[in-house]
Amino acid sequence: MKCHGILPVRKPRGFTSHDIVSIVRRLTKQKKAGHTGTLDPEVEGVLPVCLGQATRLVEYLQDMPKRYQGVLKLGISTETEDQTGKIVEQAEWVDPVHPDQAERVLAGFVGKLEQVPPMYSAVRINGRHLYELARKGIGVDRPSRTVHIYELKLRGITEGDYPEIAFEVLCSKGTYIRTLCVDIGKKLGYPSHMVSLVRTQSGPFHLEDCYSLDELEQISEQNTWQDHLTRLDEGISFMPSLVVGDEDIQKVYDGWKIQIPESGEKFMENQLVRVYASSGVFCAVYRIISDDLAKPEKVFRDVE
Repeated sequence: MKCHGILPVRKPRGFTSHDIVSIVRRLTKQKKAGHTGTLDPEVEGVLPVCLGQATRLVEYLQDMPKRYQGVLKLGISTETEDQTGKIVEQAEWVDPVHPDQAERVLAGFVGKLEQVPPMYSAVRINGRHLYELARKGIGVDRPSRTVHIYELKLRGITEGDYPEIAFEVLCSKGTYIRTLCVDIGKKLGYPSHMVSLVRTQSGPFHLEDCYSLDELEQISEQNTWQDHLTRLDEGISFMPSLVVGDEDIQKVYDGWKIQIPESGEKFMENQLVRVYASSGVFCAVYRIISDDLAKPEKVFRDVE
């Protein structure tokens, strides 16, 4: 039986995001699967994997904010901006960092932020991954990108010759936390790098919602996937809902535009909504195009 739904997986260190998708494909015996936002191999945490028709929702889930808990080390920088790279700069001594000072610096990064992608990243320049060029010692100019830091909070400071600052961040997709760690260090006056990172939230999915690889093996042995998958509409619960009357439901399934009931909720133009039949069955994702009209984005059949 084909599975249609979202499986929140706790990715361990040492695995690529593609590795996790391959494992889920093998265990579910289903080819149609995809994740909703890459995690570097040494980063652990929330990795939602979409199965079956849920793969058509990946673009919406990818756009949702992500929350991380990270640790940066002051006084040492690396070529990869994290703990996996070679040391390129090292300070002889780092003055103790007061929590008030760290909090002021972190607060300065909240809001819109211009970031230059690190050389050791999967960004493509002229068709080549930056990490491929970096491994050959080739440096290239990288255009900056605008990201958004919604929250950035201090979690603690570990003192020593090279202090470590623990933090929590809620940010937009495409944010490089490694680069954020380097920039925080610069504001404090020292080279720095990221030493650990855990994604604790991806869209509506939290770390406590996730299944470990061992738990996935057990679910596979019991063949109880349907009991553990998040339904398509639950996965996009951040979208408001619209209930369509029986007279219009066939229009939805046929991919027609539909009228928005006058007595219903008021939506913003260009807003995405979940569409349900009066029976409660999730049918589609529509986009609001005017005060009284919506057009289809994705139509779903037989996914219950």
